[in-house]
Amino acid sequence: MNERMIAACDGASKGNPGPAAWAYVVADAEGRPQRWEAGPLGTATNNVAELTALQELLESVDPAVALEVRMDSQYAMNAVTKWLPGWKRNGWKTSGGKPVANRELVTRIDALLTGRAVTFVYVPAHQVDGDPLNALADQAASEVAVSQSAAGTAYGSATPVPAPSRATEGRRTGATAKKSAPRKTGSGATIRAKFAGRCHCGRPYAAKDMIAKNDHGWGHPECRTASA
Repeated sequence: MNERMIAACDGASKGNPGPAAWAYVVADAEGRPQRWEAGPLGTATNNVAELTALQELLESVDPAVALEVRMDSQYAMNAVTKWLPGWKRNGWKTSGGKPVANRELVTRIDALLTGRAVTFVYVPAHQVDGDPLNALADQAASEVAVSQSAAGTAYGSATPVPAPSRATEGRRTGATAKKSAPRKTGSGATIRAKFAGRCHCGRPYAAKDMIAKNDHGWGHPECRTASA
């Protein structure tokens, strides 16, 4: 068997459902990033994005390679490691008798896992000094969810992915992820965005762009209003 590889995958949904994307980062046995990829999903849920990220990762790695997968999604990990056998026995029904959500994705991942050495490791999301590969995958997925443009080494993007700019923010949910800001900001204050987002004008802004408070939250400085 070839040398062991370490990887992380993550998904993002800006609205859950909302603009979504998947991403993975593949590293060598010492955890040094070697390549990465992120792809848009249009409108999708966070669970779909997480499962798609795992599927794309498994499809990109030689099945003969022993692989360690780091994930912060307990749903995706449990779906393919814990709940799957029961779903199969129950005719793809949950313990409550409901059809299994995202069955096509789960079935594809199950096939990709067959006959190969894959170890799953759960890593908490957005932690100070947390798992660096997971942070990179999270950043890539979040940015592509906003841009809806594929990125990664296969598209000429540099390795590794842009440095993650988040550490302790909460997990992506139905609300738009919060921008980092000082505890007190005046109506004219501008700050540097910690991660990508979208202004109320409809145009996105990137991590590290300057943003300002407006009536609708945070966005381009030129889009702020007098009452912000």
